[in-house]
Amino acid sequence: MKKFDILIVGVGGQGVILASNVLCDAAMAAGYDVKKTDTLGMAQRGGSVVSHLRFDKEVCSPLIPKGQTDLIIAFEKLEAARYMEYLGSQTKAVVNDMAMPPASISLGLSKYPADSEILDGYTKLGIKADFIAANDAVKELGNTKMLNIYLLGYAAHYLPFGFDILADAIKKRLPSKLLEGNLKALEAGYAASVSQA
Repeated sequence: MKKFDILIVGVGGQGVILASNVLCDAAMAAGYDVKKTDTLGMAQRGGSVVSHLRFDKEVCSPLIPKGQTDLIIAFEKLEAARYMEYLGSQTKAVVNDMAMPPASISLGLSKYPADSEILDGYTKLGIKADFIAANDAVKELGNTKMLNIYLLGYAAHYLPFGFDILADAIKKRLPSKLLEGNLKALEAGYAASVSQA
């Protein structure tokens, strides 16, 4: 059992907190001590949402030190860029290829970074980011609200515990009426990651 730190970032309404809760449940089921903290910046209006999750034999603080993240799951591209200071050469990155510009960009007060700028930032850190069209994938599955579970499925092969533990955590966390679709989204995300490997 070794330390594993996950940063999940996105915007309000994308399901970041549910995704982080599922990962916490799975890590505890796998025998880890888990600490987590969430920050919601005007989340109901599409503001930034970030969740720090730390797994180890014993965890003292929920905040990931800068440069120490093992895995980032970014639900939106600007958020993938915003938290680069927490990443290092050891970081694995799953980035949803989706732009949801904040009000400052819509009003022309700032500029949304180009994909090449985001990728360049990751490359300079020695990170090969998996940019994926997760929104398109969940549209094909028939429910865009399953984006968070699809991204967890895609990121599953980077986690320090098995896919089955993650699937069991989802079964325990979600109501039965939502299970079938979300488990399909989880499996679809995982299958997409395996095909890219």
